[in-house]
Order: sequence, then C-alpha cells, then structure tokens
Amino acid sequence: MRPGFDLLETGKYVGAKNYFEQVLKKYPQNRTAKICYGRAIGLSGNSKKAVSIFTQLKKEYPDDFEIKLNYAESLLWNKNFGMAKDFYAKLLEEDPTSFPVVLGYANTLSNLKKYPEALQWVNKALVLSAGNENALTSRKYIRLGLAFTLSQNKEYEKALRLLDLNLLDFPGDKDTLLNRVTIFLTINNLEAAKDSYQKLATNPKDSIVALNGLALLSHKKNKDKQALHTATIAVQKVEKFKNNNDVWLSTQERFIQALLWNRKYKKAKLEIKKLREEFPNLNRISNLEATYGMYTNNFDISLDWYKLILNNEQNSFDGNLGIANAYRALGLDSKAYEYAFKTLDYYPKQQDAEKLIRKLKKTHTPFIEEKTTFTFDNGDNDAVSIGLSSEIPLSTKFTTLFNYIYRTTKNTRTNVEATSNDASLGIRYKFNGQMTFLGALGINNSDAFTTNFTQVTAATILQTKPFKLQNLDIGYKRELQNFNADLIDREIIMNNYFLTYNLGTNFNLGWYTQYMYTSQTDDNTRNLLFTSLYYSLLNRPILKTGINYQYLAFKEQLPELYFSPRSFHLGEIFAEIVSDSEKKWFYQVSTAIGKQFVDDDPASLAFRAEGKFGHQFSDRFMSVLYGKYSNIASATAAGFEYIEFGFQLRWYFLKSPIFNKKIEAIKHTK
Repeated sequence: MRPGFDLLETGKYVGAKNYFEQVLKKYPQNRTAKICYGRAIGLSGNSKKAVSIFTQLKKEYPDDFEIKLNYAESLLWNKNFGMAKDFYAKLLEEDPTSFPVVLGYANTLSNLKKYPEALQWVNKALVLSAGNENALTSRKYIRLGLAFTLSQNKEYEKALRLLDLNLLDFPGDKDTLLNRVTIFLTINNLEAAKDSYQKLATNPKDSIVALNGLALLSHKKNKDKQALHTATIAVQKVEKFKNNNDVWLSTQERFIQALLWNRKYKKAKLEIKKLREEFPNLNRISNLEATYGMYTNNFDISLDWYKLILNNEQNSFDGNLGIANAYRALGLDSKAYEYAFKTLDYYPKQQDAEKLIRKLKKTHTPFIEEKTTFTFDNGDNDAVSIGLSSEIPLSTKFTTLFNYIYRTTKNTRTNVEATSNDASLGIRYKFNGQMTFLGALGINNSDAFTTNFTQVTAATILQTKPFKLQNLDIGYKRELQNFNADLIDREIIMNNYFLTYNLGTNFNLGWYTQYMYTSQTDDNTRNLLFTSLYYSLLNRPILKTGINYQYLAFKEQLPELYFSPRSFHLGEIFAEIVSDSEKKWFYQVSTAIGKQFVDDDPASLAFRAEGKFGHQFSDRFMSVLYGKYSNIASATAAGFEYIEFGFQLRWYFLKSPIFNKKIEAIKHTK
C-alpha cells in the first residue's frame, strides 16, 4: 500500500481514493486500507461519507484509538465542531499526552472561535512535539482569529502583540502582515501600515499586493495623485499574473478606485466596461459600477447595482454597506439604518457599519445651540446678540425647531439704543430625499427709544433636488429690520420672497445663484441678485475659488434711514478653504476682494474676510470661535464697514435619538 500512502502524504487525495478503492476490492476487510480510504474520501471533499465510514469502523473496532482519532478528524472536516469537541474531550481522558488528540482539540476550539482556550491547547501540543510544523501552523491561525476578535473589541495593542508573536514563528508571513495592516488602518497609524506593506513585498506577486495597499494609504493621506501613480505601476506589473484572477482583479479594482479618487470618471467608466466584458456576472464588477455611481452622484443607479449584488449574494459586505450609504445619500434614512444593521448581522462589530449608524443617529439626536455675537461698525453702532436654538427630531422625517434671539444695539455717538426679542417654533419635514419642507412661526417684541411693539415673524421654504447635482429652494421669510436702534424704532417689516439654485458638476465646477424680492412695510421694495461661479481645486481639505457678482436695487432711495441705492453692483474674486468638520479640530477661512459700484459714484475697493475655528470636545459637545470683517456696502442695512466676532456652542443633550427604540427595532425586521 506504499503508493497509496505516498498519494495521501503528497495531497493527491482523489488518486489515493481510487487507489485504496482497488485495494479494498481485493482485501475488503483490511483495516488500514479502510482507514486510508476514509481519509482520502474526506480530504477530497466528501466529508459526510468519511464520517459514515469512520462511524462504521468505530463500531467494528470500538477500542481502536487510531480509528477514534480519524473519526474525530472527520467530524472537523464535516464542520460538526460541537460533536468533535465532545469526542476529543473523551479522547483526552483516554490519553492526555497524545499529540494528535491535543492538537485536534485545539483546532476544534479554534473552529468554535474559542481562541483563548485553543491557544492554551495548541501550546500544550507544542510542548508534546516541539517545533511541529502542523501545530505551529495551527497556532498561527488561532492567533489570527484571536487578534481579529480583540481588534473587534478595540483591544488593538493586545491584537498587535499576538501578531508580532506570529512573525517570530513565521517571519514575513503574508496573512499576519495583512492583519497588522488592517489594524493599523483602523487606528489610522498609516506609517506602521506602510511598513507592513513594504515587508510584504518579498516576491513579484506580493509586491503587487503591497503596491495596491500603498495606493490606498496615499489616498488616506489625501495624496490622491500619488495613489494613482502607485496604482498605475501595480496595474502594469500585474499583467504577468493575469492567470491569478484574485490578484489581477484586486489590482484593476484599486486602479479604478484611484481614478475615481482623482475624478477621472471617463477613464474609470472605460476601465469598468472592459472588466464587465471579461467578467459579465461578477459582483466585484457590479460593486465598481455602484461605486462609480456614488462618486458621480448617480445614487439611483448605485442603488440598482447594489440590489443586483444582494440578489446574487445576500450576505455581501459591499452590497449591504454600499446600499446603506446609497440610501443615506438619497435621504432615505430608515432604509439606510436597515441595511447598516444587516451588515452588522453578517459582520458583527464591523467598524464602517457601526460608524455609519453613529453618524445617522447623530443627525437624529436632539441638540441645543447657543450663539453669541458682537458687532461693531464705523457708524458707531454696537450690537450684542445672544441666540438659543434647538432641533428635536421626532422621526427620520419630522423635526421640530425652536429659535430665540435677544439682541441689544446702541449708537455710542447718539446714545440711542434698542432691544429686540425674537422667538419662533418651526418644523422640518422630509418627504423623501428630493423634497423637504421647512416652516416656522414666531413673534418679535422690540423696545426702541420711541416705541414698543410686537410683530409676527414667519418663514417657509421648500427645498428640492430636481435633478442630479442640482438644488432648488423656494421660500418666503418675514422678518424685522433690526440692524441698529434707528431701524428698530421705525418698525420696518421685510417680506422676502426668494429662490436659490445650486448646480454642481463632476468636473469641480459649480454655480450658485439666489434671487430675492423684498417688499417692506414702509412701501419700499428691493431686488437682490447674487451669483457665484466657483471651482474646487482640492477636495480634502476643500479649497475652492471663483468669482461673485451681486446686484441690489431699491424702488425708493432713503439713504438717511438705510442703505437703499438705486443700483448697487459688486464684482469680486474669492477663495475659501474648509477642513473636515468631523475631525476633532476644524476650520473654515474665506476671503474676497473686488470692486463695488453704488449708483453713479466712483468704484471703490471691496474686501471681506471670515474665519472660524472649532473643536469637538466629544461626540456630543463642540464649540466654534469665529470672526468676520467686511466693507461691502450691501453687507449691512446701514451701508457701513463692520466687524463681527463671537462664539457658538452645540450640545447634544441626549445620548441617542428620542425614537431610538424604533431605530433599534429595525435590527429585527426581516
């Protein structure tokens, strides 16, 4: 039977099965041949039959320890881990020093994901057989499993120590290095991740895997051009490995992702089309199609691709988390919750899914905001404003709004002063991702130097997204002209009717326009047009520049009361930089310079600057300091140069949404 043994030992299990089948025809009662045949059957993939064979052998030879060992192993092949654990425990009672039993028990515990116990038993196996290759390999995978569990529980240092031990046993081990990279990416230790990728590059194939990883690291460092350069090198080198579908496809995917990161959408679409022709039904290609839709704001198309992925593979990670993000982008938050929870059903404690749920819940968690401002102008007007506002979402669609502002203003030259109290209640209702209604009704009570009065204030806005990358808002707002004490004293109510339109593109160009018509209770009217053409130079941080134009005209000119030119024109160039508002520290700075023309007066220089600097103290509390300066005549009702600064505090006074139980109930929706 030596040729059959050789076939088994060299992993040629089908050949071994055929060989021992012939042996048993001649010697049907040969015990060794039966054992070898059972092993060959099981190792070639028919584990159920192998269990049947060894069950029968165990009945024929109830005291045969070797047959018991093979029976236990066949249970592992057939994934009957619970039965295997119980049977190995009995074998340990018979012979606690048996290396195969101790190692088999360790492997069984590992399959049951009882990694700490499995690690103890595999170490016992290595005491019985020091340096045994099979035991060392088992320990490697047990450590990998335990490290993964620890990292899910955010015990990253413990996980990394285990992986370091693996590298002592298997220097440069690919699986261990990739697991280290995953942890380093999770904790945002990009330099350590880079080091692990570089250590991985020990042969041509793994060098390509490393390049794919390094491209991702460049993207995470906001160096997207470098990411594309690295991905291009990888996609050139991988042509030698086209027979290795996994490495080849992974490299094509990273290259296409790098094209998307760099907004090279036409090229990305072409590359996806090539892959689709070669792999027409592959989910990985469908995921690229969906990702392309997300980057180009074709969320409905992305939704269709993610649905196709889930039809093919219900537990697909890309499909479940991808469709959750697509629903969120479309403003369908309930569906976003549903699929984020489904992702966690299939992949417990998965960090991206948990992060998405946290973000969604934060948008639905009540908060209160305080804002204090100090304003000074060169007309000797000083003002202090203290505002308090709150949003209390009652569902994913319906939010109640509250706003209160106390403002006191004084002219230090004339000693004229006035105060106003403005309180309002409102609602925001999201019909769907394309339409939202905002409405508010309030009261303004003002006390000026010659009068005291109360007026009704109101606002109503319909926010729509008629087409991809387009926003159109139509609204009305009734408010008091309260910039300074003189204006408050005159009790001028402004009825503003406005339309706002914003057009984005996939090539970094944008256009924003607002038109406002105002009728006032002093029988004057105003037309205001503002339009801005801007271009995004960077995405992280956002850096954009552009040109603005503003037109302002009043029916009647009352310069002794307020800035009311027959015609006002402003042209300016501007630049703005905005950091990621989700970071612990964040900022926004903008500046503009241009020329302004008031009626027939000569043009004058126009300049404005604004900046804010914020800090997230926790997930529930943040603060912002801000300041601005402007000498643009239309910036204030009095037409004066002014300076404003202040601070803003926001506190999420509840830990979770009011309707959190309903959100959590989505987990159990099938």
